[in-house]
Amino acid sequence: MTTSVSIKDLSLNFGNVKVLESLDLEVAQGEFIVLLGPSGCGKSTLLNCIAGLLDVSDGQIFISGKNVTWDEPKDRGIGMVFQSFALYPQMTVEKNLSFGLRVARMPKAEVDARVKRASEILQIEPLLQRKPVELSGGQRQRVAIGRALVRDVDVFLFDEPLSNLDAKLRNDLRIEIKRLHARLKNTMIYVTHDQIEAMTLADRIAIMKNGVIQQLADPHTIYNKPVNLFVAGFIGSPSMNFIKGDLSGTTLSVDGQANIPLTNYQFANQTNGASILGIRPEHIVVGDEARKMPVQMESEIEIVEPMGADTVAWTKIAGQSLTFRAAAEVHLEPGQKVLIGFDPGRGSVFNAASGNRI
Repeated sequence: MTTSVSIKDLSLNFGNVKVLESLDLEVAQGEFIVLLGPSGCGKSTLLNCIAGLLDVSDGQIFISGKNVTWDEPKDRGIGMVFQSFALYPQMTVEKNLSFGLRVARMPKAEVDARVKRASEILQIEPLLQRKPVELSGGQRQRVAIGRALVRDVDVFLFDEPLSNLDAKLRNDLRIEIKRLHARLKNTMIYVTHDQIEAMTLADRIAIMKNGVIQQLADPHTIYNKPVNLFVAGFIGSPSMNFIKGDLSGTTLSVDGQANIPLTNYQFANQTNGASILGIRPEHIVVGDEARKMPVQMESEIEIVEPMGADTVAWTKIAGQSLTFRAAAEVHLEPGQKVLIGFDPGRGSVFNAASGNRI
């Protein structure tokens, strides 16, 4: 595996505030990495450090084998796409795309060739003579991506590029970015707080909290085997259900009202005592399907949210809130008593004190 971007023991402090702390990250050539986390977790700060827009307090950054820790942004071999588009309003699309190349005194023939290639890839050829004010939000973001594309670099950095767009445009451009990566096969590092973007785009996701990477893995592993309660709760919508209980052997006792057998669960490091079972809403079934499950419980529906393709319902087991998804065809209403079931083997068990997976 050829390493494209290597971050070693990186720290960044603003005064006494630690924003990034002893962070390590290896990104392979051609890999699509997503930095995901809530606002203030340090993901955009990390991206700005890679880009050279922020000076680090400690550690090193390597791009394509070269130590660029103290290099200027223009010398790092990166192209960056910003959340705000950052287009020059007085220039046409063509001039916006070529501006950086012209400043670098690149020959006109090479500039024209690069602009032509980028506009073809992004399908913006009809827009080249327009100014940004004449473009839609999606078209402006395509131009912003094109401006990074013309630099012909190995590494692209995206800082929440779709967050200013409406839902449909976000979906459309997300697919375009995925196609762009499949075509170019460049290394891409992408910052977002949107877990759908992360799950659909990434080869691997780095979930961050308080300047520390909590888990770095492929989307399937992140979703099915979160390493701690934070990752488990952050990924998924509706979020994972957490059932608190006391673990003894392979049985979780929930407030003395229910015993949940965990014989199907693969423990990594089993410890008895206060524990939390995490079950995703989509892994809970209702009605006849529930009768096939290792755990079955009668419950009363409290709230119903029709979502079109499916329905989300709230109920309680042993006094603890539980959310589940059901097919849109299944009739559910508040006050209705239903049989729900799930397989704890598909869940995640966490130590209540440390919050870590066991």
